[in-house]
Amino acid sequence: MFGAAIQLTIGVGMAAWLAACGGGAPSPELTPAPPEQASAPTPPSPALATPAGLSVVGPVDLETIPSGPQGDTIRRGRELVMDSHRLMPDNVGNGLNCTNCHINGGTTPKAAPYVGVTDRYPKYRARSGKVDNLEERVNGCMERSMAGKALDPESDEMRAIVAWMTWLSKDVPDGKAVQDIGMPRIQPPAPPDPVRGEALYATKCAACHQPDGQGMFAPDGKTLFPPLWGERSFNIGAGMARLHTAAAFVKWNMPQGQGGTLTDQEAYDLAAFFTVQPRPDLAKKGLDWPKGDKPEDARY
Repeated sequence: MFGAAIQLTIGVGMAAWLAACGGGAPSPELTPAPPEQASAPTPPSPALATPAGLSVVGPVDLETIPSGPQGDTIRRGRELVMDSHRLMPDNVGNGLNCTNCHINGGTTPKAAPYVGVTDRYPKYRARSGKVDNLEERVNGCMERSMAGKALDPESDEMRAIVAWMTWLSKDVPDGKAVQDIGMPRIQPPAPPDPVRGEALYATKCAACHQPDGQGMFAPDGKTLFPPLWGERSFNIGAGMARLHTAAAFVKWNMPQGQGGTLTDQEAYDLAAFFTVQPRPDLAKKGLDWPKGDKPEDARY
């Protein structure tokens, strides 16, 4: 049900997530859920505009990437984002790609786009309790959403990923807000119900993500529909393992090509079901929120 539109990396159904980010890294130990916790082809791309002082996230024209070494690095960064677990097997520990959360390589509104991200970092983050730079933010995804290992900040892979983000942000004026970044939060009319969510999953998501939530992969290993739980999914430290984040992603992006068609209640019920399924643990979870401000929907 979460979809990554550029190349089915996130799936044709409810793929993409949820949220953001296998390979040769060993799979972390599965952690059962706490008992009390009951994404279309890429259109042609106009240039980024700035109406009313806001930069707008929209499709991009890959033909405008510069030639030469700089362009090669930018294109490589996009490839890494689109096919992360096959191209970075030493660092990605599951079956996901960055584009499963950052849909269309980080170019889709309300799906954690990268547009303007280079102007938003460094910034203070409560989870780390300090000011994080962009490379640290990327590595947070590598260790959580990708259930793997951090990249060397000076590695070719990190430089390429940051180059792709920087190129996507090139038309955003310094200090200008960007419309539809992140996943706008929603509110359920009634308490989220995982039982209703399980029934919705069977009708809205299971055809792509499979009834057991393990996703679907091509014979060459490419992710067609990402796993939503189990050892090849994101771990408990990922944003998509949190109820509010997952519900917002589902609301705006799922089913693929039909974002915004689910009600707020349906999105929350679905998130209440799949976020609490067994998934990899996060060894360093005890280091999170060292100064407090832990969100209520954290899985630990």
